[in-house]
Amino acid sequence: MDQSRLMRRPRRAARAALAATTIPTWSSASPLATTADALRFRAAPGWLPRGRRVYAIGDVHGCKPQLVALHAAIAADLAARPSDAALLIHLGDYIDLGPDSAGVIELLANGPPIPGVTTINLLGDHERMLLEALGGDRAAATDWLWSGGRDALTSWGVAADLPRESWEAALPAAHIAFLRGLAWSHREGDYLFVHAGIRPGIALARQAKDDLLTIRQPFLWTEQTLGVVVVHGHSTNPAPVVAANRIGLDTGAGNGGKLTCAVLEEDRVGFLTA
Repeated sequence: MDQSRLMRRPRRAARAALAATTIPTWSSASPLATTADALRFRAAPGWLPRGRRVYAIGDVHGCKPQLVALHAAIAADLAARPSDAALLIHLGDYIDLGPDSAGVIELLANGPPIPGVTTINLLGDHERMLLEALGGDRAAATDWLWSGGRDALTSWGVAADLPRESWEAALPAAHIAFLRGLAWSHREGDYLFVHAGIRPGIALARQAKDDLLTIRQPFLWTEQTLGVVVVHGHSTNPAPVVAANRIGLDTGAGNGGKLTCAVLEEDRVGFLTA
C-alpha cells in the first residue's frame, strides 16, 4: 500500500475532528435589505407575542446618516405593514469613531425618531466611559479618548486637548441628561436586548453590569441555553450573527462597515442595513 496514503489519513481525521468542534463567530443570515420592500425573513431563534414587532439597531458610533436612513426604512416598513405594537430599540454605542457623535445624540435626545413608535435607548460601553470621565474618573477619560472620544469631542466642537474637568460644561446639558438616562437592558418575549451580552451560567438577576456592557468571551462562544435569546451589539462581525442563543448586530458602523437593524416579529427575523 502507498505509504503516503497512510500518512494522509490521520491528517484528514484530525481536520474532521477540528471542524466538528468549531463554533462559527459569524454567519451570513438572511439577505440584508437596504429598503423596506426588499426585507426578507428567516426563522428566528426566539419568539415575540403575535402583533408585537421590534426593530433593534446595532452600534451606531457617530454614523448619523446611516441611522437616519435606517429610521426611514423602518418608517417605510411600518407604512407598508402597519403595526400598533412596534418598538424601536437602540443597543448603545452611539458615540465615538464615526464623524457625528453629537448629531446622533441630538437626534435621539429629541425623542422618538419615528413618530408614534415607542423607543428604548440602551447604554453602551462608550457612553459609560464618557459618563465615568465626567464623574471624575481619570482612567476612564484616558480610555475614552483612545477609544474614539477625540472624534466625539470634535463633533461637539470641543478641542480634544481641553482639560477633562471642563468637558461637562462644554457639552450640551440635554445630551448629558440623555446619556445619564440610558437603560441597561430590555426584555421582550424570548429576547433580552443588551449592549454586549450576558455571562453564561449566571441568573439574569445576578448579571454584573460590567458584563452587560463589555463581555465577549465566554458569551460569544457558548452553545448552552441562556434562558433568553440575547440581542446585542459590541462585538463586530461583517454580517449579523444568528445563533440558537443570540443575535449579534454590530456590523462595523464607524469602522467602515454597515449599520444593521433586526426586524423581529413572532418566530421570524429579517435585517435592514444602511
